[in-house]
Amino acid sequence: MNRVSTLLCFGALALATLAGCASRPVQAPVLDRAPPVAAQAKPAVATPPRVDTRPEFYTIRRGDTMFSIALDHGLDYKELAAWNNLDNPNLIRPGQQLRIKPPTGVKEAPVTVSTVTVNPVTTAGRVETRPLGGTAARATGTQELVKSEPLARKLPYSPENIALLQRTETQTIVAPSAMPAPAPVPASAAPPKETGAKPDTDVDDEDKVDWGWPARGKVVAGFSEATNKGLDIAGNLGDPVSASAPGRVVYSGSGLRGYGKLVIIKHNKTFLSAYAHNKDILVKEGQSVVKGQKIAEVGNTDSDTPKLHFEIRKLGKPVDPAKYLPPT
Repeated sequence: MNRVSTLLCFGALALATLAGCASRPVQAPVLDRAPPVAAQAKPAVATPPRVDTRPEFYTIRRGDTMFSIALDHGLDYKELAAWNNLDNPNLIRPGQQLRIKPPTGVKEAPVTVSTVTVNPVTTAGRVETRPLGGTAARATGTQELVKSEPLARKLPYSPENIALLQRTETQTIVAPSAMPAPAPVPASAAPPKETGAKPDTDVDDEDKVDWGWPARGKVVAGFSEATNKGLDIAGNLGDPVSASAPGRVVYSGSGLRGYGKLVIIKHNKTFLSAYAHNKDILVKEGQSVVKGQKIAEVGNTDSDTPKLHFEIRKLGKPVDPAKYLPPT
């Protein structure tokens, strides 16, 4: 009997335990639906500053001139002479040291010129105006302005004409202030703002140059560090030579051996361009020029054939112009 009671007690205890477990709510698994943490934007990488590898001083060698030293270091020879207190740029001697960087407290003169491109001039056709009720009036020199006034006319008396007159008199003119305001431009149509860093370049933004071809013709000799410091462009005597980019003329003459009549334009602190073998030079030193402006004419000075020898100098070092000029 005691054994039966014990079994019944254990059974009752087991049932109570199951009932307690069944009464507890089953917890559903918790899912983290929070939006993922946005990746932190990388800080903008600033464009590295222009590295000037030119030394502070240069020792003059036999055969050097102030003009050639200035060209080889990307400078204006007049500034170079001023930095070295030279009244006469021609009075230099081998072994003499020249300062080719501005002295303390002195800055290289900036090049401030217009960036307007010179386009071929086109003559507009003759303008004709036709006033109401009249014949065509030809404009001479300037366009004639034609003033039109409302035409008055007599209408015979009739109920239809009376109604027309009343409708005309009751018309209202909407003032500009009463005109409906233009619909606002949706935010999605606004141009997106630039974000992130600009791509790195080998020069500062202020030293970028918008280059263009200085002459039309076939390139008969390409750039070579050993034999040709620029491009040779074939042409005919008298063909126009144009400024490849806006700048200031820092040399105009024939004082550099092998270049003939030469024009050198300084574009900024980094770049110069040179135009050699010209027949005639049409600009003078210190003059500002714009891109596409005619500065000289193709010639054959110090050359066997008519051609333009064109150079681009970066900090005085010749670079391949084909890498800077637009596709032909």
